[in-house]
Amino acid sequence: MENVLGLVALACGLIVGLGALGASVGIGMMGGKFLESGARQPELMNDLQTKMFLLAGLIDAAFLIGVAIALLFAFANPFTL
Repeated sequence: MENVLGLVALACGLIVGLGALGASVGIGMMGGKFLESGARQPELMNDLQTKMFLLAGLIDAAFLIGVAIALLFAFANPFTL
């Protein structure tokens, strides 16, 4: 029983940590490409900015879904009897 709870705590930490790492890398790469494309074609900045903010919200939503799953495992653990 204690072993399962310890492994669940470890899994929750990995879910949140790796999710945050992936989201931050994804938003960083997207922001860099946004600035690069804006420097190449400044007339498209408004359209690109709209799409960038939409994608940033989707990337953050995927991270928050991972946090919700980790909280589910932490507080309503389906692996314990």
